[in-house]
Amino acid sequence: MAAAGKCILVTGPPAVGKTTLIIKVLETLKTSHPNFKVQGFYTREIRQGSERVGFEVVTLDGRRGPLASTTNSSPESFKWPTVGRYKVDVSSFELVALPELQVEDDTDLFIIDEIGKMELYSSSFFPAVLNILESNIPLLASIPIPKGGRDIPGVARLRNHPGATIFTLNTGNRDAIKERIYSQLVNLLQKH
Repeated sequence: MAAAGKCILVTGPPAVGKTTLIIKVLETLKTSHPNFKVQGFYTREIRQGSERVGFEVVTLDGRRGPLASTTNSSPESFKWPTVGRYKVDVSSFELVALPELQVEDDTDLFIIDEIGKMELYSSSFFPAVLNILESNIPLLASIPIPKGGRDIPGVARLRNHPGATIFTLNTGNRDAIKERIYSQLVNLLQKH
């Protein structure tokens, strides 16, 4: 079970800057502590002009693959689960993201952006997240805000985890939250 404070969760409404915050924290950590081994991934919007048409998963070493799309009309995509208007490419997500979630002795930190409905369509994803929590390696992750007061079961389990510290992001507190998360991570990583 993760020790108190070793699971740092960032939440907030869509497009508030959760991914941007996590990337900025990662960049600051890489600059200040270049020898820390960080594993994980983040998700990025795919746009055609001003319209968002999907998401891709990007590993911290730059590998990428599709996560979800509104434009994929391949025969196999008709069998994919949907979230809103997006078709979720579970096999592509697993191919890119799951290797990044393997616990290794020399890993100092895991970053997962995000643990949400699309990612949770993978039956292997949440067990990998739980394995990270059991490893006691610090985790920085983003989670969606509950919609209509209802939380996704896996997300609720993380939100209620005894080792979790939750930061709720809004446009007014982004810089302050970034500094608090960075400081907390540096303290955790120096003890790890």
